[in-house]
Amino acid sequence: QYLVPQEVRHKLGEYYTPDWLAELVLNEVDYKGNTLKRLLDPACGSGTFLVLAIQRAKEYGRTHNEPPLETAQRIVANIWGFDLNPLAVIAARTNYLFALGDLVSELRHLEIPVYLADSVLWPEKAGQMQLDFVGGEHVKIQTSVGQFHVPYIWVKDEGFLMRTAASLVENMAKQNYSASEAMERFKKEGLVFPPHEQVVQNFYSEILELERQDKNGIWARFLKNAFAPMIAGKFDFVVGNPPWIRWDYLSQEYRKATLQLWKDYGLFSLKGFETRLGGGKKDFSMLFTYAVSDYYLKDSGKLGFLITQEVFKSKAAGEGFRRFRLGESGKPLKVLKAHDLVTVQPFEGAANKTAAMILKKGKETVYPVPYIVWQRKKGVGKIETDKTLEEVSLLLQKRKLSAQPIDSKVGAWQTIAAGQESLTSIQGKNSYDAHSGAYISPYGVFWVNIDQVLSDGKLIIGNLVGKGKTKIQQVKETIESDLVYPALRGSDIERWQGSPKIYVLLTQDPSVREPYPEEIMKRNWPRTYGYLTRFKDILLSRASKPLRQLAERTAFYAVFGVANYTVARYKVVWKRMTSDLIATVISQFKTPFGFKTIIPVETTALIATDNEGEAHY
Repeated sequence: QYLVPQEVRHKLGEYYTPDWLAELVLNEVDYKGNTLKRLLDPACGSGTFLVLAIQRAKEYGRTHNEPPLETAQRIVANIWGFDLNPLAVIAARTNYLFALGDLVSELRHLEIPVYLADSVLWPEKAGQMQLDFVGGEHVKIQTSVGQFHVPYIWVKDEGFLMRTAASLVENMAKQNYSASEAMERFKKEGLVFPPHEQVVQNFYSEILELERQDKNGIWARFLKNAFAPMIAGKFDFVVGNPPWIRWDYLSQEYRKATLQLWKDYGLFSLKGFETRLGGGKKDFSMLFTYAVSDYYLKDSGKLGFLITQEVFKSKAAGEGFRRFRLGESGKPLKVLKAHDLVTVQPFEGAANKTAAMILKKGKETVYPVPYIVWQRKKGVGKIETDKTLEEVSLLLQKRKLSAQPIDSKVGAWQTIAAGQESLTSIQGKNSYDAHSGAYISPYGVFWVNIDQVLSDGKLIIGNLVGKGKTKIQQVKETIESDLVYPALRGSDIERWQGSPKIYVLLTQDPSVREPYPEEIMKRNWPRTYGYLTRFKDILLSRASKPLRQLAERTAFYAVFGVANYTVARYKVVWKRMTSDLIATVISQFKTPFGFKTIIPVETTALIATDNEGEAHY
């Protein structure tokens, strides 16, 4: 993971997996290393899951008296990995070799089955394949060096022939086989037969011409990598740590390319205003889980993924995912077990809501589902990523709970301890509505410190550029105090108390849930407007498409999640990033420029009340 800067990995949704977590997942899917069973990590990173799987397969071969050659052949035939990051693929292939160890010498021709490929959008799914019958059945693939015309007989039937053909094409082109010589070899290897001779010869000629222009490089291998998901076949086990990327942080091109898949799998269930607020909360790991279950997992096969806990707990954004069915009438996915590792925070340098999920394809989910909550024992600090599961188990404690949906079959999961099942009988409509805190971003624009209160009541503020992902210039500015409020983050809340440590600019009119019009800002708060104008380009290029659209339609400083409940005088607030309920009551806060209402931000949840007594009740 140290080959790629943390900031880049974060934007790609990559969190490299500690060994003990990979062990946990392999245990839960019941992978014992049987060399005849197939295992895929479709987002393999540096190869943690693959290495541990190979270790188990080697041990299985030894204990079952398999000849070393047989074990080696079965491992490379059955333990596969894909990743989109070239550095990750290089690292994974290297680690795969190290894991094979002495078995490498058993294999005359070794092709490491770790491929540079998109597990979700391979050429056919991405719409990059065009079947053309002119000149023989072939598939058109566009690349930076032109268009390739790949023989259809090689890519059909899950690309069975492509597995052999791609390597052969590359080797013969390097050895300067003529087209006629290559055709003889293709016939001998069973890769061509009437009426496909011409299209095979044409494709080889394309690669040979690139080789003669010193442009071939890895194009035959590139095509084999691109088609790898198509030729991989089905697996008994699919395991890994898929990319965690919010919908609104995906590139516009990738959102467009995958949109139909989201719809086909029933993952977009939001309507109206919920789409605006909840669509961005959907995580790419949701689509990834459904797609790989569909493409690669055998019937009755098991999937074990590390995934964001929000797929279980988020109300609207997770509803489509919690259908646990591949599309409207596709095969069901049975959730066998879930692990909650939110408070453990196992990924180095990332404070995310980690969970593990175990699925079985072809069976319906039956509730309640076993739900295991992990917590660090008192006094346990950082957990090293290379520790074994046995070592880590001594540092953590587990609580066995059960989970079932609230309100409907696709509702957010409620987790309860054994003996508390009777609580479900009192479910009903709550008199109170809970809301997320305000989504006021980018932090480097809207989050500020107060440097000085001037005699006329104005403030000298400095923006908090160290917060958030967007790089923003540090500035000092004099602005009006009216729209500056103390803010409460989840990290500012302790049991029964909360103390704001930062301030935010609240440019949204809570009564209409839209920003104050620019003419009002210019007239009433001109200095604040001037400050915001410095960041106009940044604010109009935010990653969230719904937020950009709102800003373009109203004012460039628009934010989300601000309503009358946000500015209510009395509120019950609690941390969102925790498995425990850590709550407090907040009201007004004494600032250097007077008493102001506290604004909870998105790492909190809140309920607004009419008075202090009701809040404490």
